[in-house]
Amino acid sequence: MSRIIMGIESSCDETGVGLVRLHDDGTVELLADEVASSVEQHARFGGVVPEVASRAHLEAMVPTTERAFEKAGLALSDVDAIAVTAGPGLAGALLVGVSAAKAYATALDVPLYGVNHLAGHIAVDTLQHGPLPAPCLALLVSGGHTQLLRVDDIASGITELGSTVDDAAGEAYDKVARVLGLPYPGGPPIDKAAKNGDPAAIAFPRGMTGPRDAKNDFSFSGLKTSVARWVEGATRRGEEIPVDDVAASFQEAVADVLTMKAVRAAKEQGIGTIVISGGVAANSRLSSLAAERCAAAGIELRVPRPRLCTDNGAMIAALGAHVVAAKLPTTPLDFSANPALPVNVVSLS
Repeated sequence: MSRIIMGIESSCDETGVGLVRLHDDGTVELLADEVASSVEQHARFGGVVPEVASRAHLEAMVPTTERAFEKAGLALSDVDAIAVTAGPGLAGALLVGVSAAKAYATALDVPLYGVNHLAGHIAVDTLQHGPLPAPCLALLVSGGHTQLLRVDDIASGITELGSTVDDAAGEAYDKVARVLGLPYPGGPPIDKAAKNGDPAAIAFPRGMTGPRDAKNDFSFSGLKTSVARWVEGATRRGEEIPVDDVAASFQEAVADVLTMKAVRAAKEQGIGTIVISGGVAANSRLSSLAAERCAAAGIELRVPRPRLCTDNGAMIAALGAHVVAAKLPTTPLDFSANPALPVNVVSLS
């Protein structure tokens, strides 16, 4: 008998509610994915303001839930289990989603699972490409996280191989966009500008690629600073800033490091599949360079469609479905959100 899993996501600036159907054979079918974003409210600040995000979640939670059920043609009474992002993320934002999930689970008398936002970014790929090979390598690239993860079991077996030591890739995009006078969030406008630029115009550094550096870790702070200094120097000389070339050269440096380290780690782990997930996975140069390098290495590449890469409720519902299928313990109703939840803790129990 198939089961309906509801997923709630509120870790940052998107309020997401997703509904999936867990079939008897373990496959997961997407029924609805509704998102309300507060990004426009944060744009004038150049970044997410936690208090603004929390208030936006409060206002959007019920309407987003109603839209999801209308889209799926379901009623609340059809829900068999609820999954909610327990962390990592912004404390106040997480608490809104957790409180809503507890209320729905109590009212409906269904099991509740507090799950990991980062694992959700990996699980969402199963909604498009089917079950994940075991093991696979996940390159998680988002506004707050850049990680290389070995995934032996999406419900219980995730191991961190490497992470960022300073700015995540998405943060670097936002900061470089600000330097170039491009709007927030920085990913889409930089990607758009880079299409008209020369990626070899400026030799920006590739962080954490030296012989003494941790081979699976990342650093984008130096790259961000290098771009800022280059722009400052050109400005002092009275030169016009070639925004397209700077964007293309910066983006090439990011994609080069990310794909090089991912392919190398997959080879060393003896893994034949790489999944790229998170908001930056929607970047055109990252996906194209990853495709080139994976093809050359004989590695399968899986990248969810852009809508599934950004924060959404579908990814939490998908992860919840895998947790339910694995028959893991439910999460007690008195649990708290954990803004620093480690990636190896997939589900709270």
